[in-house]
Amino acid sequence: MSLQHFINEAISPWMRETGPDNDIVMSSRIRLARNFANVPYPILAEQENLERIREFFAEEYSHQSFGNYEDLEFVSTKELTPVEKSVLVEKHLISPHLAKYSDQAGALISQNEQVSVMINEEDHIRIQLYFPGLQLKEALEQAFAIDDWLEEKVNYAFDETKGYLTSCPTNVGTGMRASVMMHLPALAMTNQINRMIPAISQLGFVVRGIYGEGSEALGNIFQISNQITLGKSEVDIVEDLESVVNQLIDHERIARDHIIERAETKIEDRIFRSYGVLEYCRIIESKEAARCISDVRLGIDLGIIKNTSGSILNELMVLTQPGFLQQYANRTLKADERDVLRASLIRERLKLEK
Repeated sequence: MSLQHFINEAISPWMRETGPDNDIVMSSRIRLARNFANVPYPILAEQENLERIREFFAEEYSHQSFGNYEDLEFVSTKELTPVEKSVLVEKHLISPHLAKYSDQAGALISQNEQVSVMINEEDHIRIQLYFPGLQLKEALEQAFAIDDWLEEKVNYAFDETKGYLTSCPTNVGTGMRASVMMHLPALAMTNQINRMIPAISQLGFVVRGIYGEGSEALGNIFQISNQITLGKSEVDIVEDLESVVNQLIDHERIARDHIIERAETKIEDRIFRSYGVLEYCRIIESKEAARCISDVRLGIDLGIIKNTSGSILNELMVLTQPGFLQQYANRTLKADERDVLRASLIRERLKLEK
């Protein structure tokens, strides 16, 4: 396995699997922030400290396996081109922060791309693990197991009163961010999502776009995650988040039934128009592509569009991003060139479904 394994395929192997409520919940993620005891955090550390940590993980864990997560590949950011970094961000294998700020950073990535351990991001270690559909508890169990495995060789920064110590005070305690990626087109169409976001925030959760903090909810994809990391256990946080997500699932299903009952022909027209744009367009910008892909995915989930895979949303949302387009073209592309290539790749992908 090599870097090319991660950047040549738009969809990660685990994304091809199904999970509970995967018509609405695209993925569940657990992220654990950890730091070495007695070593300054990355934001304050000397370059030589960060280099030692990076080399430690490269030497100790590269090509190791843990359970079902085989052949962990260590990827060093300083050896990546800007386009390669963009592709890894677009596939959620590294964070925008890791790609942008640290030359002494890296990531351990499993062959199935379900596990990524980021090194020298805001914290020395950030373990993240994905599951398809709504599987927060399963993801938490596996994240704990990986955490214990790493802790066999790493002395974590931990306080008996405060819990895990982290670079950002908002992560102190459990050091955990649990998040769920959801496709909520009906709630967006009926403007209900805008009323729900403040209520979700009051419960201690935050709603963001597809790439987390500061990102836009392209294609009606929303990321719901916890804000509170101190004063609650990881299990309690996950249970509370799952409760919120289940309520959103129920509201989305009701909204889908409502728009079909009230305006079936209008919704079908919107879905097929979007499908037609994707199938025949020669130029398409990323926002329009995301909107049309969302409509098509809704059509698949409602049974309006037949013989097309539901995983097409996951694949096309990556396939149409700037980094992947330039990786595919093997050169830097201007915005208008990306719009042309994006349209071409979408047409080719839809032909494979027929």
